[in-house]
Amino acid sequence: MRNIKLLFVLLATVISFSFTHVNVSLAEGPNDSAPIYHPSNPNGKKVLFDNSHGQTAGQSDWVIDGAFSDFAEALVAEGYSVEEFRSHSPLTSADLIGYDVFVIPEAQIPFKATEQNVIASFAEQGGGVFFIADHYNADRNLNRWDSNEIMNGWRRGAYNNPTLGMSTTEALALTGVVSSNWLSNEFGVQFRYNALDNTVANQIVSLNESFGITENVNKVSIHAGSTLAITNPEVAKGIVYLPTGLTAVANKWSNSVDQGVYAGGGIDEGPFVAISKKLDGKAAFIGDSSPVEDATPKYLNEETGSKKRTYDGFTADFNGELLVNIINWLATEENYDKFTETSITLDSVTPLLSMELPQNSTEILGEPWRTPNAGYLWYDQSTFAAGSYGSTVSPPATFMYTLQTPPVLDHSGNPFTVTLKVENLQPNQSISGLKMQVYLDGGTAISQIQNSNGSWPSSYGYQDIGALTADNNGVAQKTITMSLNPSVTATSASIRLKDSNGNNLITKAVVLGEVVAEPEEAMQIVENGQYQISLPQALPSLGEAFPVKVQIGGLAAGATVMNAQIQIYLAGGTSVSQIQNADKSWPSSYGYFNIGTLTADASGVASKQVMMRLNPAITASQANIRLRLGSGNNVLTASIQLR
Repeated sequence: MRNIKLLFVLLATVISFSFTHVNVSLAEGPNDSAPIYHPSNPNGKKVLFDNSHGQTAGQSDWVIDGAFSDFAEALVAEGYSVEEFRSHSPLTSADLIGYDVFVIPEAQIPFKATEQNVIASFAEQGGGVFFIADHYNADRNLNRWDSNEIMNGWRRGAYNNPTLGMSTTEALALTGVVSSNWLSNEFGVQFRYNALDNTVANQIVSLNESFGITENVNKVSIHAGSTLAITNPEVAKGIVYLPTGLTAVANKWSNSVDQGVYAGGGIDEGPFVAISKKLDGKAAFIGDSSPVEDATPKYLNEETGSKKRTYDGFTADFNGELLVNIINWLATEENYDKFTETSITLDSVTPLLSMELPQNSTEILGEPWRTPNAGYLWYDQSTFAAGSYGSTVSPPATFMYTLQTPPVLDHSGNPFTVTLKVENLQPNQSISGLKMQVYLDGGTAISQIQNSNGSWPSSYGYQDIGALTADNNGVAQKTITMSLNPSVTATSASIRLKDSNGNNLITKAVVLGEVVAEPEEAMQIVENGQYQISLPQALPSLGEAFPVKVQIGGLAAGATVMNAQIQIYLAGGTSVSQIQNADKSWPSSYGYFNIGTLTADASGVASKQVMMRLNPAITASQANIRLRLGSGNNVLTASIQLR
């Protein structure tokens, strides 16, 4: 009896839980203490991430305890101390003292000229600077400046007037911002205003030509990003490029304001990732935040107050390897001022289009690209939505989701249950629209959720779990019966819960395989001569399914039994059980049901396991189970415990 596989009676000590709070960040802003992470095995180096230039505007959440946390954690594992820079005031040289690398994630508020001088001086004196930009018009706070323009030092179509089109109050917020070709003048590169998509950066410079930065890097993700132009090959070099053969039809980002693809990809499109040497220090550049981000945003959207949605980019392709390699290179001091003093091959100047020259540039579409919501002012944090960075108001208490799953999900097609608990609801509040699925690496859906009538869907994928209603304490709980595609051979997958808007609420890794046998002590076995029935010691009382095994001995090898029927009934004869049909549906009544064909093995023993369930309305603690071979031919009747 030790080979019986129990699907539902699992030891509490091995049940797996996953928790998520939705929108639980407290009010935080520049005046609050910034997060600091210290490594267990320090390498003596410190990395500072900027969060003083709109790094949490719109859907961005580029902070080390938010959607840049995977990047930060990888650096901590490498031995770096990692900190966030917060300030109401402009960046000063004093702010960078003691740090080896300064990371600037997709700035949305322009640098003042004094701040540009601080950054350039930091690099000249031995520091490393990492500029992370994005595609043109990624203006997340709707202030008419996007990260490429901010990094470059000038606004497209407004080189002679950086506050063109702004109100007096907006212009005042940009006091000290001066147009110049700053990035090109200081670091020998310029972010282009192209916008590329539907491709991957797979043209990788060799280790000998990249100072080892491209080690273990075969390709890098790009999802609506830009490239750079090498303007001074003596100090700047590309190390990752897009493939050739790109076209505006196939590879232009759908919202690009111009042709999107400037030179058909390849070398002439400019590097997607570049590096620069500036006297004692260094800089690195990447044209998209997608390879850096992860799917754990911390704050709410500052304009709308809605939950942000970011993506798992850091772990995709070879993005994480490249980013850590870049920081390692930036943090390492080297005794040369320019690439001309090394053995690497110098790049050629990237050919620019006439419209890319600052004085020739034009504002192709009106800016900002849409009108901000009423009341939202990008320069006034008092107008920011509750729960966003910079707001002084914490978001209201929101739901906490807990998902309980078996330690192993049965991949043979047998049903199993998962339990969802939702807390922080109002008493008796109902919620609906939640959907769940199990999927393989790559996204293939492999799960079904049983319908309320006992039937099963005809396909695999996200399926509704039905409504949940809170008790008087604001807690709702529901057990969901699922099954997996029996053709699946994988041993790992993920289970994900989404809300009605498609937001991910819980994502957790799960193990697939044969369900571990329950100890024999958890079974109750009844028998009469050659007839035996095994079933769980305690039977589920809420209509949940449980396994029952029937064994018949004394048969000739290969003999079949086709008329075996079982039922569970109360004292007085009331039937309270059903047997699941072959198609996984359930009968509409309670009583005797055929268990199917049993075939004897070489020892003359035939056995079969079926799934049964009890009428959820019963309250009795004892009942009887009976096996018969056709009507009236009772061969085993025994009393059993229900609870």
